[in-house]
Amino acid sequence: MSHLLEIRTYRLKPGTLEAFHEAMHNLAVPMIRSAGMDVVAYGKSDHEEETYFLIRAYKNREALEAEQAAFYGSSRWREGPRAALVDRIETYVNTLVWLSAQGVEDLRTNNAS
Repeated sequence: MSHLLEIRTYRLKPGTLEAFHEAMHNLAVPMIRSAGMDVVAYGKSDHEEETYFLIRAYKNREALEAEQAAFYGSSRWREGPRAALVDRIETYVNTLVWLSAQGVEDLRTNNAS
């Protein structure tokens, strides 16, 4: 079975990487996971300063859209860690790709956060 992966890459404002990671690791990722989304991997990029990634797996495009709309529209997110993250983002890009279940597990294992 294939999964739709969303690979979100963030370009952060200068000097904000450590604070962004702390907010992502301690607040946002646990909240995203508790909402039922599959966070495959996340963390600091190895190739560029001030870049970060978040990879999530979904059943299909409809699941991605429904889960994200529910999560990002919630008061828990808007009144929670949203500002601590969004205020540090310069730009971001989303890429959607399909990957086998084994490929998702390989990504999860090789990029443990």
